[in-house]
Amino acid sequence: MKVLVINSGSSSLKYELFNLDTEASLMSGAVSRIGLGGAQHAYSCASQEESQTIEAPDHLSAIDCILKSLTGVEKAPISKLSEIGAVAHRIGHGGTLYRGPVVIDQKVIDEIRRLIPLMPLHHPAMLTGIEACQKILPDVPHVAVFDTSFHSMIPEEAAIYGLPYEISAQGIRKFGFHGNSHEYVALKAAEYLERPLKRLNIISCHLGNGASICAIQRGHSIDTSMGFSPLEGLIMGTRVGDLDPGIIPYLMREQKLSIDEIDKMLNNKSGLLGISGVSSDMRELIAAAEGDHARALLAIKTFCYRIKKYIGAYHGILGGADALIFTGGIGENNRGIRVRCIQGLEKIGFAVDIVRNDRCKVNDANAVCDISARYSNIPILVVATDEELMIARQCALALDYKRSIKQDVMATDKRPIRISVSVRHAHLSKPDVEALFGPGHVLTAKSPLYIDSEFAAHETVNLIGPRGRVNSVRIIGPERPKTQVEISRTEEFQLGINAPIRESGDLQGTPGIILEGPAGRVELPEGVICAMRHIHMTPEDAENYGVKDKDIVMVSIEGERELIFGDVLVRVKSNYKLEMHIDTDEANAAELPPVSQGYLVRIESRNG
Repeated sequence: MKVLVINSGSSSLKYELFNLDTEASLMSGAVSRIGLGGAQHAYSCASQEESQTIEAPDHLSAIDCILKSLTGVEKAPISKLSEIGAVAHRIGHGGTLYRGPVVIDQKVIDEIRRLIPLMPLHHPAMLTGIEACQKILPDVPHVAVFDTSFHSMIPEEAAIYGLPYEISAQGIRKFGFHGNSHEYVALKAAEYLERPLKRLNIISCHLGNGASICAIQRGHSIDTSMGFSPLEGLIMGTRVGDLDPGIIPYLMREQKLSIDEIDKMLNNKSGLLGISGVSSDMRELIAAAEGDHARALLAIKTFCYRIKKYIGAYHGILGGADALIFTGGIGENNRGIRVRCIQGLEKIGFAVDIVRNDRCKVNDANAVCDISARYSNIPILVVATDEELMIARQCALALDYKRSIKQDVMATDKRPIRISVSVRHAHLSKPDVEALFGPGHVLTAKSPLYIDSEFAAHETVNLIGPRGRVNSVRIIGPERPKTQVEISRTEEFQLGINAPIRESGDLQGTPGIILEGPAGRVELPEGVICAMRHIHMTPEDAENYGVKDKDIVMVSIEGERELIFGDVLVRVKSNYKLEMHIDTDEANAAELPPVSQGYLVRIESRNG
């Protein structure tokens, strides 16, 4: 499928045509100076680069020029417009309503328009781009891809502001932006490191005229520097970044500034431009600083200081990072800024190799450079971002989802799956068994479990956390290589810790706890999780149900409180028996007894 990506600005329009079967870019370009007279259309196509002056008094005429170019230039990527399968539009803000890409209809357009006060510089132009494209390509699906979508899973404690809750409940919260870029470079970093993204903690720095940093935990954004609007966070080209809110009423009272004047100042006259008085362009600031312009140097130092502060904060929030990424126009191209942002962070594991950094050049052929020093504990990567490709991918996802709603139905496989409620328990290593119960102690079986070779032991331990304790926690035998404790959300609060939802054995970065037994205590540095709901299957079971190890499925529960459990992990081993495990909180919500049954949910085509 060929997807045309459109990114509309107030006086410019960038575009790129992709063949999503190969993810190859077929043609890209931009129309600048729209409505300003003497508009410029620059494009590249099949190793051919051209620039021309065109008549583009509005976005409609710019779109018309682009579409004619797609079919009318030498070595044109398509022969007719009907080859375009979809148009993807980059949209700044999805608000609380849109947490992923959506096919555009009038409701979507109305919501984008309603959010104009949050994105006054972006949404009007983006709406104009949608309307212009729909007018010329009325029979092609148009998809809105939001910069905020990637951040939609930021936990409430990171997203909420310290306002009265009634205000927050109206949608005043952190949304975050640059999501398409942060997601793309995180995927490229995982590919480069040859590790699954769901096993990595990443700090991503998108540095350009607009700039933001994102804390990515196992593939999900858990915090980001931009907030309710793109003003929060880093010093940017013309945006203020973090600001004491008390400054605003002070300026209104003492400087007699209106709300509109303050809004314009914070968005258009602050940041690098405001501090330096020279420019919002980092290249011009560096040239001025080299000429001993004191305020230009101050702007650069302030920009880098704020980045360094966020890197340190997110390193702490993530409990350690597996990679640090620089991307965006400044992040990819300015070696001096990268060094300034890292200096002083060596003690927490970040160090740049000066030679590698100087030689680093990222492009389509070399998308990732490692600039970390040999003694750096954390890889520091420069990654060429490709927001347009990420937008095209998101567009394809939205169309597949819409197609499944129209053509497919949810169906349950009527072969029952046993569901067991997994109460809090611990798996102990042999050294910890002896530390808790005495030298040479061996766990004794109280009752066998449904899974072969495992048993509930007679022995129990007490869990001691910073807030409280949970007594008489059953041990599951036999011993394991590493100690692990599985609890529910209720017990997590009781103990005073934040245990992440993890697959069994995935313990890096999890909280620790004190285990208490009759012979002593063990201070566990990490290893407490809320277990991800999962199904044990034999290879034969997996083949019968048409799934494989590590698949994520849904399971339906019938009864008085019918529901569907999503995000159920499939685990396949030859010694397993068919059984799904959920914790006590989930069982209570569904009003399930200790043992019940459910059914695998699958998507089946109405057309057979």
